[in-house]
Amino acid sequence: MQFRQQALSKLQSPEEIDLPVRFARPQGWLVLIITVAVVIGAAFWAVTGTVSSTLDASGILTHGQGSYILQSPVAGQVTAVLAEEGKRVAANTPVLKVRTARGTTVIVRAIAAGRLTTMVATIGSVVTTGADVASVERIARPGDPLTATLYVPAESAATVPVGAPVDLSVQSVPTQQYGVLRGRVQAVGRTAQTRQRIGAYLGSSQLGEQFSRHGQPVAVLVKLDRSPRTKSGYAWSSSDGPPFAVDSMTMAGGAVHLAEQHPIDWLLP
Repeated sequence: MQFRQQALSKLQSPEEIDLPVRFARPQGWLVLIITVAVVIGAAFWAVTGTVSSTLDASGILTHGQGSYILQSPVAGQVTAVLAEEGKRVAANTPVLKVRTARGTTVIVRAIAAGRLTTMVATIGSVVTTGADVASVERIARPGDPLTATLYVPAESAATVPVGAPVDLSVQSVPTQQYGVLRGRVQAVGRTAQTRQRIGAYLGSSQLGEQFSRHGQPVAVLVKLDRSPRTKSGYAWSSSDGPPFAVDSMTMAGGAVHLAEQHPIDWLLP
C-alpha cells in the first residue's frame, strides 16, 4: 500500500536534528514586548496616578439662616399689601392688613428681619386663621453673604469631605456664557432631613417636596468663593461672571469634586 511505503521511508531516513528550531517569529516578539510594556505602564499608573470623581446634587442659594412662613392670625379679607416681594423687611414691619367679619382690621407683621421672598396673599383674597400669607428669608444684616445648600442622597453624604471644591450652575445665569459659580463644602449634615423639615427651613412646602422626592437627603452647606472683580461679588469659572447680582432663593445644581483616589485602591480590600 502507498501509505505503508511512505511510513517505511520515513523510518529509514535519518533524523533532521541539525536543522535550527524557530521558537517565535519577529512579529510575535514585537507583540510580546508591547504587551509587557502596556502591563508595566498600567501597573505604574494604578499606583501613582489619581482619578477624581464628582457627585451631582440639586440645591438652592440662601443666606444660610433659613426662612419662616408668615401666617394670618385671623380669618378675613386682605385689604392692603404693605410690603413688596423681594424687598428687605425689618422685624415687626407691617406686611398686610386683614379685615375680619366684625369689621376690625388686623395688621400682619414680620416676625424677624429678612427678605420677603414670596407674597401669597393679594388684595381682595380671603384668608383663614393660620393660612400662609408670605415667606420671609432670615437675614441678620444687609451685607450677609450668600451660601448654597445642596441636598445630597443620604447614601452618598459620607463621601463628601469638608473643603471639597464645588461648581454651581445657577438657574438664572447662562452657564455657557458666564460659567459656573465656585465654592467649597463648609459643613455636611449628620442626619437625613424630612420633607417637612426642608420645607420649614426654606419657607416653602413645594421645595420640601422637590428636594425629597427621591428620599430623605442630607444637607450640605457650601461657602461661595468671593471675588472683588465680579459684579456679583463671587468667583466664577469665567473671568467676569454675569453682569448682575445673584439673588437668594435661586435654584442651583452643584457638582462636588470628591477626594482623588489611586486606581489600585479600587482593587484592594
